Amino acid sequence: MDDVVSPFKKIGLIINPVAGLGGRVGLKGSDGEQIQKQALSLGAQPYAQDRAKETLALLFPFRDRFSLISAAATMGEFAAKEIGFEPEIIPLKSYPKTTAQDTIEVAQKMLLEGVDLILFAGGDGTARDIYQAIQNKIPVVGIPAGVKIFSAVFAYSPKSAGLLVRDFITRNKMLFQEAEIIDLDEDSYRNGVIATKLYGFMKIPFYPHLIQNQKIPSQEPDSYQIEAIAQSVIEDMDGETIYALGPGTIPNYIGKLLGFEKTLVGIDLVKNKALIAKDVNEQKLLEVIKNNTLKIIITPTGGQGFLFGRGNQPFSPRVLEKVSKKDIIVVSLISKINGLRGKPLRVDTGDAQIDQKLCGYISVITGYRDKIVYRVMS
Repeated sequence: MDDVVSPFKKIGLIINPVAGLGGRVGLKGSDGEQIQKQALSLGAQPYAQDRAKETLALLFPFRDRFSLISAAATMGEFAAKEIGFEPEIIPLKSYPKTTAQDTIEVAQKMLLEGVDLILFAGGDGTARDIYQAIQNKIPVVGIPAGVKIFSAVFAYSPKSAGLLVRDFITRNKMLFQEAEIIDLDEDSYRNGVIATKLYGFMKIPFYPHLIQNQKIPSQEPDSYQIEAIAQSVIEDMDGETIYALGPGTIPNYIGKLLGFEKTLVGIDLVKNKALIAKDVNEQKLLEVIKNNTLKIIITPTGGQGFLFGRGNQPFSPRVLEKVSKKDIIVVSLISKINGLRGKPLRVDTGDAQIDQKLCGYISVITGYRDKIVYRVMS
């Protein structure tokens, strides 16, 4: 029964401090030292710590119900102590430089220490490393903080992760499900080829309204439907506005009808129905907004329903702050919307105020001159 006091729990904390580093600067990933250096040279700022602190703040009022064991320094200790925790610390061999091997070794030590659940902040690469260390032996909850977040072990947001772990701590009984660990080959991804691999399954708390689905790659739908949506968007384009075409099948087809090959998993800019810039990052978008009206054309991620925060991080909070909600053009096949089974579209930009601005209801173009109105939540 839920009203029975739950056993005292031990929670493990691991943060990948470079997770998401390459997203807003348009590098489509953060795996590997060379990419991390390139991201930093482009002005990227780490934000996995902030995402983890948002989750930990929700758990702090329940600190007498569990103990926290954390990786040292930037891999968990600093964030936990900033919130007010005094965690047991697992030292790192390579600090201040941290690697995937640190994640693997810390997770293995947590398993030996008898933790009941591992809470981690990162992306698919971090999930893969933890799976390598512990397989399916104890449950996990992922705080989404990476560029690639296709796996089904991640909560919808840091807040959702906090609610999941809170219930795990306070409830006497809980159901679990197996969730897929999936990762992309980043080099292929940067070249526009989506090559996914299933690595295995890990246990997560069974809360469908808090845990995201696995990312489902686009199937081969009726090209007529895609062309109808694309044509409807193109006919409404004016000559003064700059349009940012996000990743996805329909924005790619819009590029095709306009006469150019769009960057498959990047953001291209169009003005007067002509390509003016390819594969732009956050900084380029901010420069454009200074003197132009920008409209964003996006399609939700298949299976997950995310509009922002999954694979299109150059549309950052700083960019979205300057774009009116009416200037966000959502396009989708009706089959993709139906595949959500009534669940809302999602936003997870990393900024609560921007997420709130985007929530509510939004028009979705689903055919030639056909629209539906659909709910958006954070």
